Amino acid sequence: MLTGGPLDVLTGDYLAELTMLILGRDRLKNPDLGYARTFLRQLEEGLGLAHERGVRIVTNAGGLNPAGLADAVRALAGKVGVPVRVAHVEGDDLMPYGDAVTGEGALTANAYLGGAGITACLRAGADVVVTGRVTDAALVSGPAAWWFDWGPEEYDRLAGAVVAGHVLECGTQATGGNYAFFTAHDVRRPGFPLAEVFEDGSAVVTKHPGTGGIVSPGTVTAQLLYETQGARYLGPDVTARLDTVRLTPDGEDRVRISGTVGEPPPDTLKVGVTRVGGWRNEVVFVLTGLDVEAKAALVREQLADALAGVAGVSWTLARTDRADADTEEEASALLRLVVRDPSAERVGRELTSAAVELALSSYPGFHVTAPPGAAQPYGVFTSVLVPAASVPHTAVLPDGVRVEVPPAGAGAGPRGGAGDLGPPTPPLPGTEAAPRTPPTAVAPAPNTPGPGSETLSGGCGAGFPTGGSGRGAAVAAGSGAGPTTRAPLGLVAGARSGDKGGDANIGVWVETDAAWEWLRATLTVELFRELLPETAPLAVARHELPRLRALNFTVTGILGAGVASGHRFDPQAKALGEWLRARHVDIPTRLLPSAPDGAPSTPEPTPSAPEGIRS
Repeated sequence: MLTGGPLDVLTGDYLAELTMLILGRDRLKNPDLGYARTFLRQLEEGLGLAHERGVRIVTNAGGLNPAGLADAVRALAGKVGVPVRVAHVEGDDLMPYGDAVTGEGALTANAYLGGAGITACLRAGADVVVTGRVTDAALVSGPAAWWFDWGPEEYDRLAGAVVAGHVLECGTQATGGNYAFFTAHDVRRPGFPLAEVFEDGSAVVTKHPGTGGIVSPGTVTAQLLYETQGARYLGPDVTARLDTVRLTPDGEDRVRISGTVGEPPPDTLKVGVTRVGGWRNEVVFVLTGLDVEAKAALVREQLADALAGVAGVSWTLARTDRADADTEEEASALLRLVVRDPSAERVGRELTSAAVELALSSYPGFHVTAPPGAAQPYGVFTSVLVPAASVPHTAVLPDGVRVEVPPAGAGAGPRGGAGDLGPPTPPLPGTEAAPRTPPTAVAPAPNTPGPGSETLSGGCGAGFPTGGSGRGAAVAAGSGAGPTTRAPLGLVAGARSGDKGGDANIGVWVETDAAWEWLRATLTVELFRELLPETAPLAVARHELPRLRALNFTVTGILGAGVASGHRFDPQAKALGEWLRARHVDIPTRLLPSAPDGAPSTPEPTPSAPEGIRS
């Protein structure tokens, strides 16, 4: 990024829900840790070049200890002889305020701060800004507000920068990585994306010349839909209306983002809370050849006594076997046993050894994929809300001066002290809280429906057809009728999926107006549940984003207590979208692509606009 072309600000996003748990365990071992140490190794290579070229560096690698990382950056700068001014942002760590805020047994509790603290540090002349838990998009919106001297109530501009930041936050996912139509492009070594942000809040997403991958309306759409939960994208600085975003080609590997409307932010902040949920272990049995179901039943019966008293027991049979297979592996199914318990001893090596010791007295061909192992701790992630005015958002400037950052939004009121972090905050008007068990005295973080939204609660009697004949039945009414072909949804639609705590989201988009008319009419919550039966007992919300020709689905609770709990085969829901694309529906034949991989065509480019900040 530093050598490939011009750049004004280099950002680094190091934090995820699982990362916070890992850093929390690091901090237990050594209170001086709690930050992403990989950042220092990377910084040692590029700090001198960044300083020479006048590139500011903004990163959330501070994790749970931004002050500690800032000190480490100063020490590194001294070691390599680069005179940089280092600042940091703090106040997101709510652990000092106790169980009334965090809930019992919390390992970490961090509020998602906005970009205003970053802005203050850059205005004070910082070359490197280290933060703790800020929103991922704040790494871009904070520098943009500094560059253009935006005020806190310039919501449309801030919203545009937030959308650009959301596109950049997962790196190469905007340049062809994890992209549904990857077969149409060379994505072996995709380059990192950058955003040219303009004074009006619009932006162009691109990449340095000569780097691999692709930037297209499709790759940008995929990332815009990733891990969002509705038309209103709530943030601490602004609420960005995703249903107002327009994407237009702007030249080769250039996509312009414009039209984003911003609204005032909520008067609450989301707080991510992690805790150690207990201990887990697993055994995977290989079942080869005939009688797979009977072999699985035998193992379950033989282990019933050993599993009695274990708090959580889950069996999953994956029928990866094929009839008359040419290789032993293709002839084999996998039976996965996962156990969880507050006691490490109850699900420890003694239990897994009991499973392996069945080898000579169980089904024919008995073997497992790994030797007996000790129990491992697993984590739990929850999110709660606290009043924004009570969180002490602080910018610590290069000269050590501490600046209190006021809460954004007219409704937030004056900032109070830590003692104000007491009363629970009800969900915002017009929002719905996902069913979950909140920590003590704190309100659960809500999902936010927007225009074109629908929500159905779980239950097997949800009213959708149980057979395959109803898939795509709305096509005739919604897209001008005509002949249909039964084919994978992914021949006409892209998808990207991910996790938010225990929930999953799946964004689905198409490339043409005709395909959008069909998708919008056809892919209802009922059909979605039929295509993905695992979602049938869960609450599913559907949101329309017509300007992106996209639907966004949120599935509540499918990931249990979050990625660190290992609740599911795909614990971060990364492949839910690809499973959906592989399901067969009745598609109007005229919408099907002529290319065998179903890759959409690339629209013709249009001229580019003047240059802005490059981040």
